[in-house]
Amino acid sequence: MFHDSTNNASSLSRRRVMGLGLLGAAGLAATLTACGTSAGPGTTKPGAAGSGTPSYYPADYSKLMDASKTEGGSLVIYSNTDQENWAPILRDFKAKYPWTKVSADNLDSDEVFQRQLSESATGKAPADMLVSNAVQAWASYATKPDSLMSYDSPETKQLPEFAQLMPNVWAMSLDPVGIAYNSALMKDAPTSIADLAKMVSADTGNYKNKITTRDVKGAWGFSVSHAFTQGNSKSWNSLDEILPQARPETSSGTQKEKILSGEYLAGFFISSAVGYPAEKASGGLVKFVLPKDGTVVLGRGIGITPKAPHPATAKLFLDFVLSEDGQNAVAEGGLSSYRENVELKEGRHTYQEVEKLAGKDAIIRVPYKVVPESEVTPFVSKWNAKLGS
Repeated sequence: MFHDSTNNASSLSRRRVMGLGLLGAAGLAATLTACGTSAGPGTTKPGAAGSGTPSYYPADYSKLMDASKTEGGSLVIYSNTDQENWAPILRDFKAKYPWTKVSADNLDSDEVFQRQLSESATGKAPADMLVSNAVQAWASYATKPDSLMSYDSPETKQLPEFAQLMPNVWAMSLDPVGIAYNSALMKDAPTSIADLAKMVSADTGNYKNKITTRDVKGAWGFSVSHAFTQGNSKSWNSLDEILPQARPETSSGTQKEKILSGEYLAGFFISSAVGYPAEKASGGLVKFVLPKDGTVVLGRGIGITPKAPHPATAKLFLDFVLSEDGQNAVAEGGLSSYRENVELKEGRHTYQEVEKLAGKDAIIRVPYKVVPESEVTPFVSKWNAKLGS
């Protein structure tokens, strides 16, 4: 079963999913089986420029393609997603719709929304789409009036219910958060946060200022850290040991580089979007593992801005990302796709793999809803008070 980070029950094995319309264990299995149904031979309809569309798409879908051509096919995306994650997605989208040209900026988690809001206030907002896995920031932004364009993607009915994170916000991927460590400097692999805590407490001199975690003052850092404490009733037993030896960073990319260089021995609550590619690129020098005492999973939200300059192209892109082809590209780029029929190859990762490696009972899902400031402030204060100097 999934664990909702808002449900602080007595044990991992007894927590139940809440919020977002997430599925129970029985319903989830059936839905995941159905969600990956491939169109298969003979079930696609011819589209413009060789872009066949599944049989469940609207009969007049070609009009959307024509409108995209009229727009010039340009698309501007504000995201907190690395270029290496984007590369296969943009490549395959371009192959399907050759007239398109996509620009995907890589911004800080909070900056995605701050920039969109500030530009919207001036009446000149160039972004067509927003992509981020900063749950708290997404939820806060999406509750504002006229923050997103209303669109009913034809792919929605082919996906599990939890794929739609909020009205007009879908999961581009479902990314786990784990532990990254320098395998040349740590003899044993930490398999859980509790395991890492034991290593740290047994050799505090070696680990002093050698552990990194995300800054909880940022939306992403708060979301994953708060989720873990809500999803694991024994979390603070481990965090009390680790945090005094830890230093915060504002991005997983910075954490990765410093773990690779040896400045840090390990980091916890590292995004898999950085962890998986780092493990591959480093030849295993950086290792990435999913904590068995609680693996936080974040939906990487994607939505269309309310006054997108290129709305037709944005709709094409959203439909593509949610499609079977798009989810294969998502996996190839190092993100975790969630359609059942994603082709599994070395280096690709899926949500089903997360369930297998971490264990279903260890998954902590983060709902897309705003945590009240009355809860945020004391949590941040408690967390930062425990950090080392």
